[in-house]
Amino acid sequence: MGWLIDLYATHPFWIWLAIAGLFLVIEVSTGTGWLLWTAACAAVVALLTFIPGGNAAIHLAVWAALTIVTTVTARRYLPRNISGDGPDINDNIGRLVGHQGTVTESFHNGRGRVFVDGKEWAAVAEDGDAHRSDETVVIVSAAGSVLTVKTAA
Repeated sequence: MGWLIDLYATHPFWIWLAIAGLFLVIEVSTGTGWLLWTAACAAVVALLTFIPGGNAAIHLAVWAALTIVTTVTARRYLPRNISGDGPDINDNIGRLVGHQGTVTESFHNGRGRVFVDGKEWAAVAEDGDAHRSDETVVIVSAAGSVLTVKTAA
């Protein structure tokens, strides 16, 4: 145990940086959000080791206090769900709503095909119009892999 005390006495910055890295690796592996503040506080304490007069007990107390304050503050003021209410960027069909496309196959009985964002999609006319080939349309909604379109203004 004496070797650990000697190591800390000679290299406290690297010890705290290793602790920060360890907590960060665990946080990235679990994705809980709880250990992110612990890792950040350990990194701050690593920088504080350059201030003369500190010892292991003071560093540990500062780390514990910072961890408690940042964790409680983050849980209180940061949103629990950072994804928001916007569209899912991974929804390759839903993100097409509002985009313009070109009719590639004329609509018959309210059904046809449109070219949007580099792909051809099955489509239905919102108002039952018979859209002609090469006509510009706007995507109103998407259900499954079928787009609902209307004439572009």
